[in-house]
Amino acid sequence: MLIETKMQKLVQPNRRDFLGKSGLVLSAAAVGVLAGNASLARAKANPKGDIALLNVALGLEHEAIAAYQVGAESGLLDKGVLDVAVLFQSHHKGHRDALIATIEKLGGTPVTSQANGDYAKALDANGLKSQADVLGLAATLELGAANAYLGVIPSFEDKNLAKVAARLAADETMHWSILAHAMGKPLPSAALSFGA
Repeated sequence: MLIETKMQKLVQPNRRDFLGKSGLVLSAAAVGVLAGNASLARAKANPKGDIALLNVALGLEHEAIAAYQVGAESGLLDKGVLDVAVLFQSHHKGHRDALIATIEKLGGTPVTSQANGDYAKALDANGLKSQADVLGLAATLELGAANAYLGVIPSFEDKNLAKVAARLAADETMHWSILAHAMGKPLPSAALSFGA
């Protein structure tokens, strides 16, 4: 009940980022399109490279959607926590849809989702035995995404693109912070604790 109350108080609608585990960097053109501002796209962009990177991001969004589905169907979540999981999943679905539209706009073919069972196996869903386990998995995925965007920011020469990436990193950090707080984890004790 304490976790449910904390999460209900902390949740604010936000966006999720999508580069998590890839270690890859989106070009300025791709981030410009994703930000809804095609004028941010650079003329010398590499569309094939952008499409490949966006498909990696899309694959991670598919994984995040599945992870929240596994959590929701686990029967381990209190009602309030389940509501938050469904909300976070809706953010991931919004990013999935934006990625698909961007990939298609760049002339690419979006990667398709795997079966939820495949994701559950890859995420070791059988090891989820409690609400804390589900929240821990979600927090791990969100932290990976936050750190990925922090890694992207320095690659942009255009301050507007760096700003978009920073906003996305902030949203990821907010997701992670809500989950960490709900699990009773302490605040990071050191400055500059993300992106390390």
